[in-house]
Amino acid sequence: MTLIAAADGSALGNPGPAGWGWYVDADRWACGGWPHGTNNMGELTAVLDLLQQTADLDDELLVYCDSTYVINSITKWMPGWKRKNWRKGDGKPVQNVEIMKALDAAMQGRRVRFEWVKGHAGHELNEEADRLANGAAVAYSQGKRPDPGPGIGAAAAGADPHAAYTPTAAPELEADLFSLLTEDVGPSDEERVVALERDLLTDEVRSDPAAVAALLHPDWAEIGRSGRLWSRDEMLAAIGPLAEQITLDVITVTRVAQDVILLVWRASTDRRTTLRSTLWVRHGGDWQARFHQGTDED
Repeated sequence: MTLIAAADGSALGNPGPAGWGWYVDADRWACGGWPHGTNNMGELTAVLDLLQQTADLDDELLVYCDSTYVINSITKWMPGWKRKNWRKGDGKPVQNVEIMKALDAAMQGRRVRFEWVKGHAGHELNEEADRLANGAAVAYSQGKRPDPGPGIGAAAAGADPHAAYTPTAAPELEADLFSLLTEDVGPSDEERVVALERDLLTDEVRSDPAAVAALLHPDWAEIGRSGRLWSRDEMLAAIGPLAEQITLDVITVTRVAQDVILLVWRASTDRRTTLRSTLWVRHGGDWQARFHQGTDED
């Protein structure tokens, strides 16, 4: 017999008040969260709690997730991370490592299948899990604790067992041509744009459609190396972890207007180098990529 559930996470501000939730039916669900956390923490913890609460059941488990980051972390990347002592291919520590280790332990001996579903697209179980996760995040934003739910099996509802998890500290901005800023001055707009461009090259962001969407302007477009014109919707549907690591080297950063910055940079892999330019515009209080183009170097 197969137990079918959906798991989801939410963060208001990402990071900010955060929640997680999983849902089987009206009698079997749970949620929790933190006053301060990330969307990925919520996504991962929803699956973790579901695994832990169903540990004594003999049923196969089918989990619907709208996060490819979660699915890939558990089914593809985790064995390599463990071999490297919980470090990624670039040598940097795995994000949310304590939750990852707990997930690894919870998966041992289990029959679990994961299926990706598009978020906010009317999938009944996903919509319920999203409602629980978002409701938990809202509760913490108001200084309250959400109803943890009835749980499942022998697990009794009570205090959130995962409330002690804390978000992985944000990495310091890599030193570059803006590193001469004094410590008491916040990052400049130019430095912010470089940091956001680097974010778009990370597996964590590229595996999270919501995170990518937040970085792309509503009118975003790209002319790729092949000459193909990509729309925003096409890119959001196709983007995922990079097949090989890319090194970003800043060439120039030019403020075209008060709220417009042109970043020209070189992307380097083991096989090629590509000159890239990204036009960043200030939109909704932060910077978003408006246009991108790449051309292979000889």
